[in-house]
Amino acid sequence: MAAKQVKKSTPSRSAEWNPWHGCHKYSAGCLNCYVYRIDGRHQRDASIVQKTSGFYLPISHARDGSYRIPSGSMIWTCFTSDFLLEDADGWRSEAWRMIRERADCHFLFITKRIVRLEQCLPCDWGDGYRNVTICCTVENQAAANERLPVFREAKITHKIIVCEPLLERLDLSPFLGSWVDNVSVGGESGESARTCDYDWVLDIRSQCIAANVPFHFRQTGANFVKDRKHYRIPRKLQHSQARKANINTRSAARKATEAVDQDSGVYSET
Repeated sequence: MAAKQVKKSTPSRSAEWNPWHGCHKYSAGCLNCYVYRIDGRHQRDASIVQKTSGFYLPISHARDGSYRIPSGSMIWTCFTSDFLLEDADGWRSEAWRMIRERADCHFLFITKRIVRLEQCLPCDWGDGYRNVTICCTVENQAAANERLPVFREAKITHKIIVCEPLLERLDLSPFLGSWVDNVSVGGESGESARTCDYDWVLDIRSQCIAANVPFHFRQTGANFVKDRKHYRIPRKLQHSQARKANINTRSAARKATEAVDQDSGVYSET
């Protein structure tokens, strides 16, 4: 039985596409995974990976024959799983086919499994589909050291480094360069959120400025430390408080990075 597709109406040209749902905890950043947390509230086992009823959403048609998702849309992809998850190996080629068919839209997905990318790519990938942004998460230094060398060398047209949940001070300086479009940083949400220290955020910002890489502070997280003071920040304020810090270094954001600038609501954490 297919898992239910999570949907949310938005006024802008964007859509959420979760071709499969469920995941397996992979590294330290997964400890308080929001998918597990939310599925747990509904007595669902998030470790069971299933194709969703919305698998064919990108190529679904409205009654008038047009695509349900209009041309020019940003499509947030696979936010309730990992696009490179082993369990999805049998489904991914069809997902790539739809992404290729909808070259008029832009797809963005976030992965912790960047080391699997090469074996998961379609045969016509070349130097990367121009309509795909891939974000690689690095929550601690061990993850950065393992994943970023692979990410840097991968043939991908649009790349974003996501330091979220940020669990410790990171040294990204050996890896930063013109190959990355943006670095996005954020704390962990949820009642059991681990600490995110503002000094760590500012340190990454300084590294990005030195490397001439755009920096974005996406959210504070629920357990935030600033000037050695602890703050419990409600979920609804975590993005706005980060914006109020006014430390983003880009002026006009590239369209592909707006996924990390907005709480897209792909899978509500409230």
